[in-house]
Amino acid sequence: MADVVLFHHVQGLTPGVQAIAQELESHGHTVHTPDFFDGVHPMDIDAGIGLVTELGESALTHRAIELVDSLPADLVYAGISWGAVLAQRFAQQRPGAIGAILLEGFVDLDAEWSFGPWPPSVPVQIHGMEQDPFFSGEGDLEAARKFTAGSGANVAELFTYPGSAHLFTDSSLPSHDARAFAQVMGHMTGFLARVDPRNPQHE
Repeated sequence: MADVVLFHHVQGLTPGVQAIAQELESHGHTVHTPDFFDGVHPMDIDAGIGLVTELGESALTHRAIELVDSLPADLVYAGISWGAVLAQRFAQQRPGAIGAILLEGFVDLDAEWSFGPWPPSVPVQIHGMEQDPFFSGEGDLEAARKFTAGSGANVAELFTYPGSAHLFTDSSLPSHDARAFAQVMGHMTGFLARVDPRNPQHE
């Protein structure tokens, strides 16, 4: 099945992030879950942002590059919030990507610090809550809507969910929304089945 690398959010490689990986692995996929914080779980989003600042974005990106260089080229890049930014970077820039799943984060392709154009051969799913102050309030949702409208559903799909929680996909955090996350997992597993070239039903 598909090889997936799942990048965690600013509260680290939590049990909830690991649970996502385990669920995908139960469907036969191989999921790599790097821990950029070496076991540290910041208590909240602000503390996590502070840790990213302390460690340095460039140093963390360099660690991510070293990681993916050790993995097969034909990867699905997935990430949550801060991790979605890493996933998007590699999906757009590293040759061989077969798909991307961006949870609760999206970088505007027209932003000054964007990663360039989206490769038309790389399908992507984007997921987020409609009133999330980070995903919606900081412009990710608007940018994702513009991107998916222009690319067509065969390349990009956007799924939104009612609510205002950030990190709702992490079952180990108070922000978790089990009902919305069940829908996310359904979309994710269907997506992986479609993009996996080893699947007889591959499109």
